[in-house]
Amino acid sequence: MAALFVWGVLASPPVRLAMESIMVTHALQIGLLAGIGGLLARSMGPVRAGKLWGCNRYGITGTVLAFLTLAFWLLPVSLDRALDHWSWEVGKFLSLPLLLGLPLARSWSRLSPIARGVLWANAIPMAVVMGWLYREAPVRLCNNYLSDDQQLLGLALWMLAALIAGYWAVRAFIGFQPADSGQ
Repeated sequence: MAALFVWGVLASPPVRLAMESIMVTHALQIGLLAGIGGLLARSMGPVRAGKLWGCNRYGITGTVLAFLTLAFWLLPVSLDRALDHWSWEVGKFLSLPLLLGLPLARSWSRLSPIARGVLWANAIPMAVVMGWLYREAPVRLCNNYLSDDQQLLGLALWMLAALIAGYWAVRAFIGFQPADSGQ
């Protein structure tokens, strides 16, 4: 129910228009929509062997689907189309939770620790490169946003990369004890 409530709040015209008015908050909206899919996945209970077990046994199929969806919505033309055409907007609100958040959340525990580490390790340079692209592009990449918005998003992506790197550095040097280990 929480996922549907958050989805409804994000889809409401005042919130949707406010978030889509600035490029950084539009990117945040994408992350929140993917998070709704993660909440939906949690409501489905633990991942168990079932009918689709062979299709996504090691989590690769769901992860590939999630990253293809993310790659599509990272394209500046996709953001522009979502702002210009209601059908793309509906597609964004459906595909991000159902084709990114949900499959990634259902597949994450099936991935090997090495595969999860590789994905995290690639998230940092990807955010840095995307931030550099948005900051240094000589032209606007999204027609619906000003160059200042684009440069602010680039800076936000660099900060995100620094936060992820900092989190993993602290975790590597301080260590991590799972909360449910009973110790």
